[in-house]
Amino acid sequence: MWMVTKAVRRAYKFRFYPTLEQADLLNRTFGCVRKVYNLALAARTEAWRQRQERINYNTTSAMLTVWKKTAELAFLNEVSSVPLQQTLRHLQAGFVAFWDRRARYPRFKSRKQSRASAEFTSRAFRYQNGTLTLAKMAEPLDIVWSRPLPDGAVPSTVTVSRDSARRWFVSLLCEDSITPATNASTAPASSRLIGNWPAKRRARRTGPGPDSRSPGSTPGSPTGDATTCTS
Repeated sequence: MWMVTKAVRRAYKFRFYPTLEQADLLNRTFGCVRKVYNLALAARTEAWRQRQERINYNTTSAMLTVWKKTAELAFLNEVSSVPLQQTLRHLQAGFVAFWDRRARYPRFKSRKQSRASAEFTSRAFRYQNGTLTLAKMAEPLDIVWSRPLPDGAVPSTVTVSRDSARRWFVSLLCEDSITPATNASTAPASSRLIGNWPAKRRARRTGPGPDSRSPGSTPGSPTGDATTCTS
């Protein structure tokens, strides 16, 4: 029987312990990400209310370039530009979901209530020999590798976050291959009729139990540090 493998993307989440310099840079990055998101949201909201104009990602990206050249927002140049661009992409996705009536209107981010996070694409980090170094950092992150990444896996994006308890986490999005569980409905008709008949007879005699479970049932999403991502 041929086993078909399927490529999926999984996020592997780990604790890490930044140095004082790394923590300072990441905290400033979180603040810049939140600032850019709120500025772009305000600009898009104002454009619609005043001119009924829909501003897209390209327009806000051009705005970011202008903002970084002003004296008031010059501090945006102190952090990697990639997380700033990524937050504009996430805002665009939020508006698309709103226009499609799949989500509420995007809301402004609060320093106290919003999740502190920053997303880095492959051009803003270096993953080599089991170490991860982010843009504008001289040393790799001190990550607690609680489980291995898939063989040969190379992260496509890295998301750094800090929770309310001041704990630091890094999530690495990697591509992995899985073999879907065999479903009884895909088996030949003869094997379904012959193979399932005794099990049904046993289920009638003994009631619910391990033998009466559907052969197509599988556990839910992976537990532990990995979660399956569909987008």
